[in-house]
Amino acid sequence: MVSDPSAALAVLVVVPRPSSARVRAVMQGNRRRDTSPELRLRSALHARGLRFRIDLPVKANDRVARPDIVFSRRRLAVFVDGCFWHGCSDHFVASKSNVTYWEAKIERNRVRDQLTNEALVAAGWSVIRVWAHQDVCVSADRIELAYQRSDPASKGG
Repeated sequence: MVSDPSAALAVLVVVPRPSSARVRAVMQGNRRRDTSPELRLRSALHARGLRFRIDLPVKANDRVARPDIVFSRRRLAVFVDGCFWHGCSDHFVASKSNVTYWEAKIERNRVRDQLTNEALVAAGWSVIRVWAHQDVCVSADRIELAYQRSDPASKGG
């Protein structure tokens, strides 16, 4: 990892051309929000009676984060991380083309995630990150427990 994490994010990146039309179509199909794992988790949380905002910009010191699920009164931010984009240690499979680009891209994502977590915590938020491959009920249990433990009165909500 980089000695100064914020320095890794300030790099000018040249995005390579897709290696084929199929790769281009797959990349264009990747969504920033409302992914299948997010929808399943949101449905499970909603079924438990938890109400939340989605994709809400949250200002945390000098950063603006966009958690996938936000309990604003409880100051609880939830991120659903995809195995490829966030470099899951169990399921990440490196790209075989444009290797240099993708290694750097995944490392920048990891650094950005770390900086976002630190900024949110410093601003008084609780942060939960779940992997897209994790069991939805287990993730929902974890989030519900954090929700119940949070006290909106003590967090200025």
